[in-house]
Amino acid sequence: MLLSLEWLNEFVNTDGIEPKAYCDRMTDTGSKVEGYEILGCDIKNVVVGRIEKITRHPNADKLQICMLNVGKEELVQIVTGAQNVFEGAIVPVALAPADLPGGVKIKAGKLRGEASNGMLCSIAELGLTLHDMPTAIEDGILIIDEPCEIGQDIHDALKLSDTVVEFEITPNRPDCLSMIGLARESAASFTRELRLHTPTVKGGCGNAEDYISVEVKNDVLCPRYTARVVKNVKIAPSPLWMRARLRAMGVRPINNIVDITNYVMLEYGQPMHAFDYACLDGSHIIVREAVEGEAFKSLDDIDHTLKAGMLVIADENKPVALAGVMGGANSEIKDSTTTVVFESANFMGSSVRVTSRALGMRTESSGRFEKGLDPENTMAAVDRACELVELLGAGEVCDGVIDVYGGKKKPTVLPLDADKINRFLGVELSREYMEDIFRTLGFGVADGMVFVPSYRADVECMQDLAEEVLRIYGYNTIKATPFVAGVKPGRLTAKQSYEQAMKAALCSVGYSEICTFSFISPKYYDKINMPAEDARRTSVVITNPLGEDTSVMRTTLMPSMLEVLAHNDSHHGDGAALYEIARVYIPDEDKTKLPAEPRRIAIGMYGKGDFYALKGVCETILTESGIKGASYKACTSNSLFHPGRCAEIWADGKLLGTMGELHPDVAENYGFDCRVYIADLDHETLFELSSTERHYTALPKYPAVTRDFAFVCDEALEVGAIEDVMTRAGGKLVVGIKLFDVYRGAQIPEGKKSVALSVSLRADDRTLTDEEADKCAKKILTAIENELGLKLRA
Repeated sequence: MLLSLEWLNEFVNTDGIEPKAYCDRMTDTGSKVEGYEILGCDIKNVVVGRIEKITRHPNADKLQICMLNVGKEELVQIVTGAQNVFEGAIVPVALAPADLPGGVKIKAGKLRGEASNGMLCSIAELGLTLHDMPTAIEDGILIIDEPCEIGQDIHDALKLSDTVVEFEITPNRPDCLSMIGLARESAASFTRELRLHTPTVKGGCGNAEDYISVEVKNDVLCPRYTARVVKNVKIAPSPLWMRARLRAMGVRPINNIVDITNYVMLEYGQPMHAFDYACLDGSHIIVREAVEGEAFKSLDDIDHTLKAGMLVIADENKPVALAGVMGGANSEIKDSTTTVVFESANFMGSSVRVTSRALGMRTESSGRFEKGLDPENTMAAVDRACELVELLGAGEVCDGVIDVYGGKKKPTVLPLDADKINRFLGVELSREYMEDIFRTLGFGVADGMVFVPSYRADVECMQDLAEEVLRIYGYNTIKATPFVAGVKPGRLTAKQSYEQAMKAALCSVGYSEICTFSFISPKYYDKINMPAEDARRTSVVITNPLGEDTSVMRTTLMPSMLEVLAHNDSHHGDGAALYEIARVYIPDEDKTKLPAEPRRIAIGMYGKGDFYALKGVCETILTESGIKGASYKACTSNSLFHPGRCAEIWADGKLLGTMGELHPDVAENYGFDCRVYIADLDHETLFELSSTERHYTALPKYPAVTRDFAFVCDEALEVGAIEDVMTRAGGKLVVGIKLFDVYRGAQIPEGKKSVALSVSLRADDRTLTDEEADKCAKKILTAIENELGLKLRA
């Protein structure tokens, strides 16, 4: 079942819902989506234009030069070989550069020496057919006769834009083989209002009973037969909006009367048929079983020999339709048709299936009837068809309806036991919530009972009601509960839980996890500039390796991370932000024990930020670990990192890891042409210092007082050292320090820099006075001078 979202919007407001989100939610609530397609996305820069002037090409007899108004200040010149264009013609214009279906690219150029800045389009070049544009010619430019504006995008002018969703409807839900059915599901799934239209027919042109009568000889095979008569029919193409919707739903437009029957079938899920009244022998329609060997020619001009038991629609002398399958060629709508009988009937699904399979005639109609349709739908469908006839000016509708109904089926009524449903589903939902779900799905709820609508024949018991509640509530919303069988449930260890928390933290800041092999090539150590004397060059050697590239167990994660980053960069990735938490293998010095297998965290990034972005990621890890008071110290001795852009992370006197920019030599070894930032963190030490305790701190009641300081210091002095002295000297009153300026230049000696910091002071029990703030500032200045030898900048 195809669904046009443009058409759906007539019933349910889908504004703000992306196609992907719509598909995911509909699948979650039981209407499985196979996929979706955005129509018209392969057409770009095509607009409506008017030909203002045509002149013969000076160098080619069969070419013409057209000057077109496309809504811009200047006319556009296009050379064409089409002979059906004329001055004043409204045409689709592909303005260079433009895209057309099939991957066609339109570029500006010259044709026989004359500039051509685009192309005039035919229906084929727009991906259309004569059925879509019945007034067009197949081998010429499309002359647009639909209301449109010069310069208007062709998508809007010809209604080419739509998103079509393909559903896989299960056999128990034939109500969803319709726009209204899926609109009802959409409204319930997204808690949106459902807007249903009640057809209104003016009529006033005689009475249907004066034209036909209907006799149903087998009311088991045909529970209901509804018909109406339309006079003074004017066969013509359907309007653009109807043709566009039919095309989006995969149905070929034919003419207004046939299109109306198809449109109603798609909208209501009720197959219909239109007979040419003049082709009926007599005014008596008989719904009967075929006679063995009876001949019948279907609308597709194929002769069939019918078997006894096949249900047919017949006049007084011959069958004119196979019930629920296809109409007959002897009563089809022609251009000369003036009076039409609209049939909207209900047939037994098994009978339709047997007939269609026996004759090899699988149709849209039979596919719907086979699943069992709602007999209550026939009246609304035939009224909608007649309403569309009047709306399109396609004829005059007679008063009265022929409706042969053997007997209305008694509705299904089930008790609403909310407690029982909750126990069955393992949820705790209120009765009111359940009632709201049923109402949005069209069920009636009153006095503790649920009245199942006629189109939901699949709902027969309490379990079916529970399923309706569950699918709208959301299968993914149900919380997992442990299996109770006397077995202790498994759980993660503290270290495993910590690792999962670190992965979640890194994913939350946009990093993707990688998983690489534990064995590498010993050449990788040279590639990352590892010093010859580095103990990590001593690796566990694999006895029987697959090759040199996998001959040793890694002692660092960095080569693996850099290989993945380099692979992405060589394939022209715009950037990458990756992490890996894995083991490294440190051999025992005496080789008497198995190697140690500590876990480390490798972080790598390029094109996604700078040094400070990476520092922010490291701080996220520290925050999630509950580690406070960590400090960053400049490092110039690590050969893997840029000597001026590297920092070690310390806490409680322990080294947590190293972060910074990759050394240019190493970057060159891996073929990078951009800056790369990496971090190598010690997972074991991080876990050791981590804490799950979190303490609540109330919002401050009293305002903070700020004091600004500016110092001239050596270029090598870290701002962090100044902040540490300030924090110690200010004590509890210091609640924040912010670096807001670093200056090098005039008035600052060579090898010096000016740093400016703002210190926030606050007491928990009072508002600080100026005297108290000044006293604290003085203590800070004294400590800075005594410990660092710095004075306030004059």
